[in-house]
Amino acid sequence: MDPDELIALDREHVWHPYAPMPATQRPLVVSSASGVRLRLADGGELVDGMSSWWAAIHGYAHPALDAAVREQVGRMSHVMFGGLTHEPAVRLARTLVDITPGPLRHVFFCDSGSVSVEVAIKMCLQYHRSLGRPAKRRMLTWRGGYHGDTFHPMSVTDPDGGMHSLWRGVLPEQLFVPMPPVEYDPAYVAELDETLRRHRDEVAGIIVEPVVQGAGGMRFHSPRYLNALRELADEHDVLLVFDEIATGFGRTGALFAADHAGVTPDVMCIGKALTGGYLSMGATLCVPRVAQGISRGETPVLAHGPTFMGNPLAAAVANASIELLLSGDWAGTVTGIEAGLIHGLAPARGRAGVLDVRVLGAIGVVQLDHDVDMAAATKAAVEHGVWLRPFRDLVYTMPPYITADDDLERICAAVLAAAEVA
Repeated sequence: MDPDELIALDREHVWHPYAPMPATQRPLVVSSASGVRLRLADGGELVDGMSSWWAAIHGYAHPALDAAVREQVGRMSHVMFGGLTHEPAVRLARTLVDITPGPLRHVFFCDSGSVSVEVAIKMCLQYHRSLGRPAKRRMLTWRGGYHGDTFHPMSVTDPDGGMHSLWRGVLPEQLFVPMPPVEYDPAYVAELDETLRRHRDEVAGIIVEPVVQGAGGMRFHSPRYLNALRELADEHDVLLVFDEIATGFGRTGALFAADHAGVTPDVMCIGKALTGGYLSMGATLCVPRVAQGISRGETPVLAHGPTFMGNPLAAAVANASIELLLSGDWAGTVTGIEAGLIHGLAPARGRAGVLDVRVLGAIGVVQLDHDVDMAAATKAAVEHGVWLRPFRDLVYTMPPYITADDDLERICAAVLAAAEVA
């Protein structure tokens, strides 16, 4: 199809994420992708600095992942998971149990990260209902978080800065404490403790993004808060949920962000990089006491069953992606990217309009003291041959792990250029 015709049809019919209908900005047409490069219909080429919203950790058209998809398509692409099972899903569940913190033993597959958070919250509420505590129906979280776009995930996302303020009064009203300070602060932990004491009879669980708050603002905080949350959850008889959708599979320099603190949550949500960016899939893991508590209730089943739950095609490529990750020196690779980002983004420090520059693992962030001019920032990055997707006051990058040094330098130059004009 002619690119101009395609854009015209796109404008007429396609509603893009976080955009009006019709869109006010013209999207770029991608015709193919391989490695870290997006090839455009106009003949141009961009280095992907976003891993397709943090999912394509191995880049595009990776031979091992392509082969896994082709082989599974030859067997079956999908079969319902109710009453049936299959090897790709069972293998994946076993692998996830092996690589996540030890006590997480049970895996509930779903079809996206947001839905994995829905399932996690449902687990928390149903666990307490099954134990005769129906009043424990609220979640506690800290501000600055982002957990997805479906309704319960929206309710635990920052109520002011999380894009969901439109739904105030419609969403369940959850409990929010201030966002965590960067460094560990005992006074902040005391505030968490006091909030839980006041609301002990109505809080079912605590949900946070561990170490890195993603789309809510790309903020980092001390892993010691995870240890404190674990202690508080146990003391106040609430469940602890870690949303590792963005942080899982090595992005922060640990396989899972919980590993920075050696802490096991009661429930863990994963998605994004689970399939290496090939297909949509999420999972919610829990410890045995959560599953056993729900199973002892008047309604002994978790009433949730997505049509594409445990999809064999997604499970097969997830198995291949995890095997590919673990078979290489992923930790050394991420450490190398971290060093490159620290060096490459350093010139932004002290620039006019720059509030902060921060790097953790394969995450590099330049925070401005004003909202980004999206069109200008995107144009500047594209002119440097890089695809970035700034938002709010942030120009940031989460490159694929296969990004070579010269491409990482190009990405950093593009971030600097985008921040300069934003």
